[in-house]
Amino acid sequence: MFQALFTSLSGLFSFSRSLNTVSNNVSNMNTPGFRGSDSFFANIEGNLGTRIVGEDLRTVAGDTRQTGNATDLAVDGDGYFVLRDAAGALHYTRAGQFRFNDDGVLVDSVNSYEVMAADTTGALASITIEGLRTVGAVPTTGVHISGNLLPSSASPTAPATPVDLNSITVYDTTGTARVLKMQFTRSATQIPGAFDVAVLDDTGASIGTGEVRFSVQGLPQAGYSTMDIVLSSAGGDQTLTFDFGTPGSFNGMTSQSGTPSGLTAKVDDGHGVLPITTMKFDEKGILQLSYSTTKKRTGGQVALALFANESALKLSGGRIVSGVDASQREIGTAGSGRYGKIAGASLEMSNIDLTREFADMIIIQRGYQASSRVMTVSNEMIEQLYNSTKGG
Repeated sequence: MFQALFTSLSGLFSFSRSLNTVSNNVSNMNTPGFRGSDSFFANIEGNLGTRIVGEDLRTVAGDTRQTGNATDLAVDGDGYFVLRDAAGALHYTRAGQFRFNDDGVLVDSVNSYEVMAADTTGALASITIEGLRTVGAVPTTGVHISGNLLPSSASPTAPATPVDLNSITVYDTTGTARVLKMQFTRSATQIPGAFDVAVLDDTGASIGTGEVRFSVQGLPQAGYSTMDIVLSSAGGDQTLTFDFGTPGSFNGMTSQSGTPSGLTAKVDDGHGVLPITTMKFDEKGILQLSYSTTKKRTGGQVALALFANESALKLSGGRIVSGVDASQREIGTAGSGRYGKIAGASLEMSNIDLTREFADMIIIQRGYQASSRVMTVSNEMIEQLYNSTKGG
């Protein structure tokens, strides 16, 4: 009977500890990347009761929820993100709540551990946008002119009315946008099909002049189909080439009757300093940066870790796995081998199933109640034994 007291007491202790595990699971049901645990009972040798011999991590993944935040990441499949603290120790997590800090380094939003990238050799390094925040300015080198100029008047002595082409935006060597204007006037040389060209800045000052000539068919002539000007700025001089079309073809400007006069300019290249407009991580965990529709760059590739015995891992701080020996894990990248893919702008939630937790609580409660009842019956039997000796 006395042993029954201690045996039932061990049941009370074990069920109480098991309830602590369930309580921790339920309290972390909204913790991103949290993985629940299960307590395991074992018989004490000699049938002397029970005890908790350990807890195992539930390795099933939680639901993935889209957040819209480009630096939030989730692993679709196997693998843990690799983090590094200030002391250089590595930690692992399924919670991809990340952000770029003031130094441009991708860190965990909760504890500021650096998120690791991996190269093809498995070497680890920080993921940073330092040096990638902007794309440097590129000066404009060429402008293509197209459209039609009405031929010169039949009377070469008639007044020459200029045709203007406004709002040509180019970029100088400093990346500053410069708005230019072009004027086409019948040539003072009175050569048929010849036009003088003047390039003006936004103040109306001339910054270059030239000449364009057309054949009797109204097509650009060789030797007169391009014009170079020098555009000066604080960053230095640059040569800007205006292309009026391929000689003898309709590819560019023409000068023909019966077609309305009108010109357009297409700037070939150049831009100012471009900041990052969008960023995302693709399914391989590679950082993709966009600066414009054509300017794009890539950053580091997120590292993932796999473990020999994932269920034996222990969570610290609610969602971080720490203190894993290097021999028990391997480092790789998303989408290769057994590693899962990366879901950008998403978070993995906890894998807690409330229905399962409530069922476990009922079982624990019944077990605790039964152990308590055994203790009560044992106590009553001992009391009855003592009472039977009274008055002997």
